[in-house]
Amino acid sequence: MLIIGNVLAALVALIHVYIAVLEMFLWTKPQGRKAFGFTPEFADQTRVLGLNQGLYNGFLAAGLIWGLLGGGFAAIVFFLICVAIAGVVGALTASRRIIYIQTVPAVLALIPTILAH
Repeated sequence: MLIIGNVLAALVALIHVYIAVLEMFLWTKPQGRKAFGFTPEFADQTRVLGLNQGLYNGFLAAGLIWGLLGGGFAAIVFFLICVAIAGVVGALTASRRIIYIQTVPAVLALIPTILAH
């Protein structure tokens, strides 16, 4: 169970690295606009917002990576819970699909992680 939890937590971290790159560096580029469904004008107007969101997602990824590399069980659980909550808030305020991109993977990683301890 521990290996499954760690692999799933690593996948959640990779998802958040990807989200951080999209938000911080590709927000106004075609790939970023396509991912978020933005017009070029809207992307330009909200570029700073994307940078800010990307930074937070980068911190979530960094926390999970730290937990997996030695921060331990408590760090992994804490950051997975943070990701799950962020997904719920995103689903309520931005797009319902965020629940499937953030919350579901985090919860799926939490289950074997907790069961392993």
